[in-house]
Amino acid sequence: MGGFFAVAAQDECIHDLFFGTDYHSHLGTVRGGMAVNTAGGITRSIHDITNAQFRTKFEHDLGRLSGRYGIGVISDYEDQPLIIGSHLGTYAICTVGRVNNARELAARAFELRTTHFSEMSGGEINPTELVATIINQEATFADGIRRAQALVRGSCSILVMTDKGIYAARDRLGRTPVTVGRRAGAVAATMETSALPNLGYDTAHYLGPGEVVFITPDGFEPVSPAGAAMQICAFLWVYYGYPSSCYEGVNVEAARYRCGEKLAANDDVTVDMAAGIPDSGTGHAIGYANHARIPYGRPFVKYTPTWPRSFMPQDQSVRDLVARMKLIPVRELIHGKRLLFCEDSIVRGTQLKDTIKRLYDCGAREVHMRPACPPLVHGCPFINFSRSRSELDLAARRAIREIEGSDDAPLDRYTSDGSDHYRAMVERIRLQLRLTTLRYQKLDDLVDAISLPREKLCTYCWTGTEGAA
Repeated sequence: MGGFFAVAAQDECIHDLFFGTDYHSHLGTVRGGMAVNTAGGITRSIHDITNAQFRTKFEHDLGRLSGRYGIGVISDYEDQPLIIGSHLGTYAICTVGRVNNARELAARAFELRTTHFSEMSGGEINPTELVATIINQEATFADGIRRAQALVRGSCSILVMTDKGIYAARDRLGRTPVTVGRRAGAVAATMETSALPNLGYDTAHYLGPGEVVFITPDGFEPVSPAGAAMQICAFLWVYYGYPSSCYEGVNVEAARYRCGEKLAANDDVTVDMAAGIPDSGTGHAIGYANHARIPYGRPFVKYTPTWPRSFMPQDQSVRDLVARMKLIPVRELIHGKRLLFCEDSIVRGTQLKDTIKRLYDCGAREVHMRPACPPLVHGCPFINFSRSRSELDLAARRAIREIEGSDDAPLDRYTSDGSDHYRAMVERIRLQLRLTTLRYQKLDDLVDAISLPREKLCTYCWTGTEGAA
């Protein structure tokens, strides 16, 4: 997915920019970058963070980066921020999102016969450079950002740093969050509000869908108003949002507690302990244990000093290695026990299958699984959560294929939790994973746990339907 952070300060911004960007490291996979606006122009630094933390790669840059304005980004795969020279002036830009119609937009740009793309990697156009090209076709930054938001299919949140301040723009339907924070002498824009407290910022404003603001050290002013329709990704609260962050005023950890409570309220299994698959299953498990009034324990502990989240490496074999090596079983809490685990979701199920086998190898008597969201039946077409994911590799889709004998079966009959087809799919997944029982969260309960109106949430990966155009 990726994340970004921006600062406009009366004095030096690099300290806040460095740590604010670092607080988005859980969202990124491959690249990190920072750019600052100095008296001599824009200076930037970009590093590969595939196998290293953001801080270790950028600490040596702090001595040479200085300025009052800065933007930073943790990126899925492309180099950014980019430094762009155009009729609007020289500026730096970074984006987070997914441009599904990149070829179409590039073809339109080529029709002008004045466009070229230089940031090519693997034959692909850098989506941030493509967005910059669209912005440059208009008379002002504000008009260009609005044009980019209107043309991009998918999602695109944007930071543009000029010599006068920073534009922060949330994608047209608000699938990704953007928030403004303030402290004395500085204003920040962030995707994760968890980046704000330790830097002394207070949350000042949640940008609405499609909203654009202009940030200076003295404050922020509206450039484009928020749209009426919002489709923020519900998976933020389920999995990839940081526990201390808030989106639309709803805290992630509190929502996960409510998710766990909903799972427990619909359950009747007798177990010795509730546990979470670290780390994102932990909040759900605490909520489950509190509601069910059963012990909460940690039969698996995560080795946090060096192992990242297992979705981050692009290679599946590396992801599997990370998933195995980062979790260390505690045999004394496993042997002879009936264990119930809360997991954020079951995606492919390959890593989870290995985890379950390790539990049985340590003497677990029973293993029950309670995912905090419904079965993932569709891949996300709106956010670059995982570029390597194939819909047909999803555990639910493999189960459907086995039941139907093909990949062409109507999927809607498998997304209703009361249908026979749904129950058959869940049972097939349970058998594949060797679980004692498997019960997924109901979508209505997940929506209640998030506590936003259903029409404001994107639930496409579970339902296959869009709530807004």
